Amino acid sequence: MSADIPAVVLGGTGYVAGELLRLLSAHPHLRPAAVMSDSAPGEPVAAAFPHLVSAYPQEHFCSEQEVQKLLCEAPRAAVFSAAPHGVAAGLIDRLLAGAEKAGTTPRVVDLSADFRYASGEAYAAVYQHPHGAPGRLTQFSCALPEHLRQLRTRHVGHPGCFATAILLASVPLLAAGLISPTLFVSGVTGSTGSGRKPVDGTHHPLRHADLYSYGALSHRHVPEVIACARAASGIQAEFAFVPHSGPFARGIHVTVQAAARRPLDAAALLATLREFYSGAPFVHVAERAPHVKDVAASNYAHLSAAARGNTVAVQCAIDNLVKGAAGGAIQWMNRMLDLPETAGLTAPAAGWT
Repeated sequence: MSADIPAVVLGGTGYVAGELLRLLSAHPHLRPAAVMSDSAPGEPVAAAFPHLVSAYPQEHFCSEQEVQKLLCEAPRAAVFSAAPHGVAAGLIDRLLAGAEKAGTTPRVVDLSADFRYASGEAYAAVYQHPHGAPGRLTQFSCALPEHLRQLRTRHVGHPGCFATAILLASVPLLAAGLISPTLFVSGVTGSTGSGRKPVDGTHHPLRHADLYSYGALSHRHVPEVIACARAASGIQAEFAFVPHSGPFARGIHVTVQAAARRPLDAAALLATLREFYSGAPFVHVAERAPHVKDVAASNYAHLSAAARGNTVAVQCAIDNLVKGAAGGAIQWMNRMLDLPETAGLTAPAAGWT
């Protein structure tokens, strides 16, 4: 099959958009057709992403109107939204309304938080502003590809990067009924998780050779973790989460601890994880503790586990920009368009990053 399905990237100048473009440039079935940016329309894509100049030597950022025209003319298209929270919903609503009027059927994966909640009220409770398109919420599911085998909606709201790692580690044990539904999570993320706009948390002299927590027990992604874990496992769980900023650019490492309902050993935990993810091509379970360097710049997740008495711990390492965002979105889109789930995503980790 040739690369014959046009792909559109919204919010085109951020780190996640850059990763989408990098991955799409080598995708065998999706053709990068438009990159929208409100802040840089008409400017070269390579000016924002010099490392992508070989893949996009002539392409320019386009306007919303140009994207709308493309979506109204293409019988089907893949839309990846990397627009910010609070902006994505309204933008997606307008583009889908135009496509519906034209009789075309684009599919959307949104990487903001705008379509991770079942109701506008639940979204507003976390983000403190009204939802931009509450009438669209029923058209979106929020889940990891590994946790929802049959998608019943046209579009997807991808969980956040921390949420991705936490869910990969916790859902199998919750679903198997092996642990109590109170989980304690410690996670470390790289500086790219804070986005492209420089802030104190990403400024290199402040972050280099340092490690510190932030938002302890109050991280705004916890409600989406609770909702996604309930949908995937059937269990209403509580997550006590303490995130940390790490002195590296990309990657996430989380450790999830919980009380076992009966004494377990590491072999039993690993067997449970392997069985649960037996059909998941991007999840690797091993006795060796996962390392961020082993997954950085890839769509793979590495899991391991330990046990002592009635206490269990599961560790997960992912790349926050790929498995936690752009790669997970492409993985979903592959399934939504009946393409091989692994298409364009099987490159190994870079190593020594």
